[in-house]
Amino acid sequence: MINCIAVDDEPLALSLLKDNISRIPFLNLVAECGDAFEAMKALEENKVDLIFIDIQMPGLTGMQFIGSLTNKPLVIFITAYKNYAVESYDLAVVDYLVKPVALDRFIKSCERAKELFELKAQNQIVPNLKTNFFFVSQDYSQVKIMFDDVIYMKSYGDYIKIYLKSSKMPLVIRNSLKNISSELPEEKFIRIHKSYLVAAKEITSVRKNSVFLEEKEFPVGETFRINIEKFTR
Repeated sequence: MINCIAVDDEPLALSLLKDNISRIPFLNLVAECGDAFEAMKALEENKVDLIFIDIQMPGLTGMQFIGSLTNKPLVIFITAYKNYAVESYDLAVVDYLVKPVALDRFIKSCERAKELFELKAQNQIVPNLKTNFFFVSQDYSQVKIMFDDVIYMKSYGDYIKIYLKSSKMPLVIRNSLKNISSELPEEKFIRIHKSYLVAAKEITSVRKNSVFLEEKEFPVGETFRINIEKFTR
């Protein structure tokens, strides 16, 4: 089941969108929002996999809102304006629908979202805490990685480079550091920055704003400073 929210400042349009969503068996509508600020609250209170959102809204446009998200769900824009289509795809959205939206076109868009959702699910890491390794998806294969082989990981947009002792070249996977850091054991891996996750045993020294792995220096983000404080206690 895909949890979704509907965002539109026009009550009639929101009602029609809600009706269309109710016709799709794999969609679960968890919130209806009249503007981007209500959508922001909905994301904080619910696990959201997909956002249906209008573009022209008061206060904060749909495009501005989606662009502000660091770990955004899948997104389908539904708008009365055609001229934002090219700009919208810079945000890597699933689809761009122009009102009024025919039901068959809406279904096609939802099916595309479902395919991407399932692909994303396949890319989840599979840790095995009893045997000190985990699996990641790469090129339709499950690659086994030993905990002790990892030096650090670096985020590049929707991709992660995993730097290993056993390889000169990093392993590149499609995933997010937020997802990986929530799945791997925190006593072995520490999120120090929005772009970095490091192996705890590889840390050789710590400064106020930096962590060192031998001679290599990594920045510590303000949000993640508490993780380093826990590590050094």
